Amino acid sequence: MNETYDVIVCGTGLKECVLSGLLATKGKKVLHVDRNEYYGGETASLNLTNLWKQFRPNVEPDKQYGHNRDWNIDLIPKFIMANGKLVKMLLHTKVTKYLEWKCLDASYVAQYQKGGMLKSAKLAIAKVPSNDMEALKSNLMGLFEKKRCMNFYKYIEDIDFDDKKTWKDMDLDNLKMADVYKKYKLETQTIDFLGHAVALHTDDTYIN
Repeated sequence: MNETYDVIVCGTGLKECVLSGLLATKGKKVLHVDRNEYYGGETASLNLTNLWKQFRPNVEPDKQYGHNRDWNIDLIPKFIMANGKLVKMLLHTKVTKYLEWKCLDASYVAQYQKGGMLKSAKLAIAKVPSNDMEALKSNLMGLFEKKRCMNFYKYIEDIDFDDKKTWKDMDLDNLKMADVYKKYKLETQTIDFLGHAVALHTDDTYIN
């Protein structure tokens, strides 16, 4: 390749693809390389051959699984918030021509529910509310906890990080998320739900 490039990007993972796309839209000549035989890095979707190479090297896929191209296995789940900045970048760089989109009809959470006089304790599956009415009807929280959670939501919704007046009596520059939860007296189970089912954090480090 006796050519000159403005930028050479190594790897075809999500960050590298977004970077390459943004540079290309700015008129830069980009060379995009990857050490793997497939595209996508740690976020790739593999066909049958590449899946076996990744996890069962030197073993041929069994014929019972059919054609190679019938398979498209994601190495990681790919969920993107519909109105997020990532979607805007993908649209801007025209990467969307190579992607297949599907809206999720719903998401669900497994939650331990305490027993009482009329019911026994159990692990219940509940739909994550997607609007006000679903939130009011949901059995994920009790009536009083729903009221506290609603106040928390209203506070979060009104925050403008450039306007400290919207912070009310909390100094968000120096507080932990745990302090905000404590202010609204939210239960541990509610905090777990908000952090993981709503905000999609993969662990609890964000709390501190």
